[in-house]
Amino acid sequence: MSKSEKKYLGVGSPIVDMLAQISEDFISSIDGEKGGMELVSSDELAGILDKIDVEVVRACGGSAGNTSFAIACLGGNASFLGQLGNDSDGEYYAKTLLASGGDESRFKFIDNVHTARCLSLVTPDSERTMRTDLGAAALLDPQSITLEDFAGIDFVHIEGYLLFNPALARKVLETAKQAGCEVSLDLGSFEVVAAAGESLAGLLENYVDYVFANEDEAKAFTGSNDPKIALEKLGKLCRVAVAKLGADGAWLQERGSDPVFVEAVKAANVVDTTGAGDYWAAGFIWGVLEGRSIEDAAKVGALLGSEVVQQLGADLPYEVWKRILEIVK
Repeated sequence: MSKSEKKYLGVGSPIVDMLAQISEDFISSIDGEKGGMELVSSDELAGILDKIDVEVVRACGGSAGNTSFAIACLGGNASFLGQLGNDSDGEYYAKTLLASGGDESRFKFIDNVHTARCLSLVTPDSERTMRTDLGAAALLDPQSITLEDFAGIDFVHIEGYLLFNPALARKVLETAKQAGCEVSLDLGSFEVVAAAGESLAGLLENYVDYVFANEDEAKAFTGSNDPKIALEKLGKLCRVAVAKLGADGAWLQERGSDPVFVEAVKAANVVDTTGAGDYWAAGFIWGVLEGRSIEDAAKVGALLGSEVVQQLGADLPYEVWKRILEIVK
């Protein structure tokens, strides 16, 4: 498929994923809750890795990273803004994006700090529990973000985890809007929503055109289990709000229009939910960049989400991408 004329930029933490299929008992043996993502130190991550006695698989990851790789593989004109370490993992990450058809020129690099890593622990129920050492990504200086980073970009997608660094998140949002870009934000996790607190509503209203929230994030934002309540509240803040319900589909609200429901695409064999929301966002954003309606864009998102949960990690084989492209075009 030819490159989209519109240019996309993902912003977030470029992270090398380490994936391991483990038991429920293993989750009980480490600190923190099951599910979601928690930040850990390099030593804490090493301590968890020392306990693992199964194969650990390496892949490129990070929430906005997953979305950016998927858009590149769909033929989108995709690049990524984030900071890597000047190490073998950083080189691996940048070269993998380039090989996927993306643009690696907007990465920033730092010496003497390792590239961010995320250990994704996948239990038999396909749920993933993530422990992340942000390394180089955490040291991205807000002052290093400039208008030049967004030159020629039409659409910017920001991962919610950036909100753990309020100064950086605000600088990215302000600069993206100053550059005239459309902006989407994936809330990322219920921990992100809790950490952002009362400032989140203002950021959404002032800077964000498209917002994505899953059930846990929607509940953390509204205090309600009803996704329609979240959709209504988020829809008052952003032009388009999306409440993702996993295997139960997604609700979409475009300002001035009635809510729309899009069914999920049934997965034949769920292996790992890592990256499901990121790939859903990728399909949706790709559809928007192609000029499709939000309903049609959401159907592409549902397809990608269904495909990625049938793999270990957020990476699809070439033959799967080939089949996806034949469907969506």
